[in-house]
Amino acid sequence: MWYFRSPQMVFGEAALEHLDTLAGKRAFIVTDRTMVDLGFVNIIADHLQQAGLRHAVFSRVEPEPSLQTVYAGATELAAYAPDWIIGLGGGSAIDAAKAMWVLYENPDLSLEEINPFEPLNLRRKARLIAIPTTSGTGSEATWGAVLTDTGEQRKIAAGGPEMLPDIAIVDPSLPAKMPLRLTADTGMDVLTHAVEGYTATFHNDFTDGLCLKAIDLVFEYLPRVIKNGTADMEAREKMHNAATLAGLGFGNSMAALAHSLGHSLGAIFHVPHGRAVGLFLPCTIEFIRRGETPTRFYQISRFLGLPAATPAEGAESLAQAVKELSVAVGQPTSIKNALNASQTDFEAALDTLVDRAEADSLITMGARIPTTAETYRLFRYAYEGKAIDF
Repeated sequence: MWYFRSPQMVFGEAALEHLDTLAGKRAFIVTDRTMVDLGFVNIIADHLQQAGLRHAVFSRVEPEPSLQTVYAGATELAAYAPDWIIGLGGGSAIDAAKAMWVLYENPDLSLEEINPFEPLNLRRKARLIAIPTTSGTGSEATWGAVLTDTGEQRKIAAGGPEMLPDIAIVDPSLPAKMPLRLTADTGMDVLTHAVEGYTATFHNDFTDGLCLKAIDLVFEYLPRVIKNGTADMEAREKMHNAATLAGLGFGNSMAALAHSLGHSLGAIFHVPHGRAVGLFLPCTIEFIRRGETPTRFYQISRFLGLPAATPAEGAESLAQAVKELSVAVGQPTSIKNALNASQTDFEAALDTLVDRAEADSLITMGARIPTTAETYRLFRYAYEGKAIDF
């Protein structure tokens, strides 16, 4: 038995107008300083005013939100006592809002105690709205939150099914101002979510179509967004939808090896999440192809119209297509080119990189689980950008 979970989805042009219909007294907006500077917080506030809601703003969420930030936000939440919490921004803001919500409803709980197996008893005090302004993480459609323990330089995955937002508002006007580098980073995150969601252990009939559609949209529209920017609002809207589709897909199946490796690299070397997981995606396709019959990758290649006379050729075609897409949108194809660090720094951190990757539960969700020796080799090959041959 399995469950498919989804927020209420409000999408398309003028989707933000749904906020005008909210019933309640107070809303608490969790966001970052950029959203304030771009005027997005004021836009949300205007809609809340139309609904007759007062609001407060917590705008101190940083990229890869820290435990300290979440605890600080939860304290302010408790003081304001809202009945709506709104996560506004990229995945960092939305993940922080989820975690703050849990602490607001459970003030005696620590973030490290959040897990999928213990009830959180949410929605006694507030409900959650997620409004993504980047087209990448899909956090508006998932129940996980990735946080950072800055002291130990590690990512913490906190989550439970109750943390799924009640409403996701996917308005294409919001990501229109995304810088191109952020667009590329988040776009590769979408692709990695969708490919891993389609191929991970828990893939199922209800997620397969969502993942395949998201993959198709990324290959078609991400290069257009990078080329045309704000002049191509159709491409912006399609990528925004793709991010949420991929979130629904992998959120109801699972991510896998590229994410465990990417989480480790990102936490230690501060590589943006989408850039890190996108860099590892072709490596992990090649790795799995050499240890298992790559039927699922073959199916993706056939769907995309890539050369796929055999399962092996389909997997190789997909890995090559991902590499070519990365180059086309200006993404690094090796750790060497992604880091502001020397090979000496990389080698010095390698033991920790492997330890953190192996501690990430997603490493077990793919069709082939690497040994410790293979995990070392995956990192070293990825550092050089070498094709996986083991």
